[in-house]
Amino acid sequence: MPQYNEQMGTHRVERVAAQLRQEISEIIIRDLKDPRIGMATITEVKLTPDLRNATVKVSVVAEDDGRQAAIDGLEHAKGFIRRELGSRLSNLRFAPDLHFQLDEGVAYSVRVSQLLREVQQGESNAGS
Repeated sequence: MPQYNEQMGTHRVERVAAQLRQEISEIIIRDLKDPRIGMATITEVKLTPDLRNATVKVSVVAEDDGRQAAIDGLEHAKGFIRRELGSRLSNLRFAPDLHFQLDEGVAYSVRVSQLLREVQQGESNAGS
């Protein structure tokens, strides 16, 4: 009898997470009409080993209230997204429960870049 290989299980979780990221992105672009969602991008999907729960990290290009509104819109559309995933992912017995989380990484990077540009401009003005 073949033994369960934990690495093989981890590889499957990663493959399914990548597939979920792709499918959720397509659903957001093509099927969701909620204006709150706007410029939302799925940056990462983390799945539990049993594939029942997925944490979906979302990056949104907007002000703070716009980012939260996008998360609220995705939470509102969670049932629709889950149903769509169930019909699209034939390799899964069930669609995972989705938990949307704001990914602050991109917003943080943009802010750091902005600050660096300001410092650089300040230095070039001081040298003139």
